[in-house]
Amino acid sequence: MKAFIIDRYGKKEVGRIGEVPAPEVRDDNVLIQIHAASVNPLDTKIKSGEFKLILPYQFPLVLGNDVAGTVVRVGARVRDFKPGDEVYARPDDDRIGTFAELIAVKASSLALKPKNLSMVEAAALPLVALTAWQVLVETAKLKKGQKVFIQAGSGGVGTIAIQLAKYLGTFVATTTSTANIDWAKALGADVVIDYKKQDFATELRDYDVVLNCLGNDELKKSLQILKPGGHLISISGPPTPTFAASRGLAWSLKQVLRLLSSGIRKQAEKHGKQYTFVFMRADGAQLREITSLVESGVIRPVVDTVFPFPDTHKALAYVDSGRAKGKVVVQVI
Repeated sequence: MKAFIIDRYGKKEVGRIGEVPAPEVRDDNVLIQIHAASVNPLDTKIKSGEFKLILPYQFPLVLGNDVAGTVVRVGARVRDFKPGDEVYARPDDDRIGTFAELIAVKASSLALKPKNLSMVEAAALPLVALTAWQVLVETAKLKKGQKVFIQAGSGGVGTIAIQLAKYLGTFVATTTSTANIDWAKALGADVVIDYKKQDFATELRDYDVVLNCLGNDELKKSLQILKPGGHLISISGPPTPTFAASRGLAWSLKQVLRLLSSGIRKQAEKHGKQYTFVFMRADGAQLREITSLVESGVIRPVVDTVFPFPDTHKALAYVDSGRAKGKVVVQVI
């Protein structure tokens, strides 16, 4: 089958379309003919080698962490899906590869595609929607009336997290550029900080939860705007010892992550606040919850640009530029 592959790690590695073997279909797997796959910053980070200690992939590596498509075949133990079903998923991180014609995904990571979405729109959702769900619902346990600050409101995660947080009944603040202020408000944000003109650390106070997806400077500032007992949740690091234990990482790597996160963890504890690192995981049951919200009109995907499959390298470069508003999608069919 045709797939977009990289032969080595590196920021300058462009990648190429090539032939690779069709995926193995295990007893608990569903083989999907891929119609569309979206691009995430995670793809560019994997390509550059940022996760090679945590996710030890082999080469040639097929990139891609979101998929929407049609079921071709199911494994012997699969009962919930059948050939012809239209589905979507974020594959498990040890079996990525959605920039291709086919992929085998665990049935437990899969859900039927929302009926009111096209394949392109559905492909834009799984990773970012599951990230928002696992941060706001599972980890923060957001309650009605609380205040949440979501960084980068015009990004892939931000656009969905704003909508989900409003559905949960919270007061939402976010950051974006001058050109996107009205657009972020239309998604549901109550307060929009123009990061080109304002500093969120001086504008916001007494927040219950912060979703951090940016760098160390923003991480430290985020602690300042939290009320005592507040929760800082980062999806961009630094990872914590708890995360290392959940991944079963080697002792030496656990110590490295302990050291990397010690500063922010100690600062949070000193001020009576909490720091958690979330590395999203595939979860079909949560994706079905998200499907219900999409079909009821609570959440809608935001698609910036659609690239044809041969231009996958251009889609990755566009996401890496940081200019995308919402999601970038690669259309395979």
